[in-house]
Amino acid sequence: MPRYEYRCRTCGDTFELNRPMAESAAPASCPAGHDDTVKLLSTVAMGGVSRGSAPAPAPQGGGGGCCGGGCCG
Repeated sequence: MPRYEYRCRTCGDTFELNRPMAESAAPASCPAGHDDTVKLLSTVAMGGVSRGSAPAPAPQGGGGGCCGGGCCG
């Protein structure tokens, strides 16, 4: 079940709730009982290298592309 993070506008407390995705937008009361809460945007960071994968090649010089130069038209 997904975990959602909320912040109480009344007391400033941040708390998490496990709830079904279908209820993600439903109102949530903070642990202190306040109803004025907002759901926070959560981000997930993933990193590392999986087993058996080769490291990414080092970037090569030379540029290219069209980043603000006169090559576009």
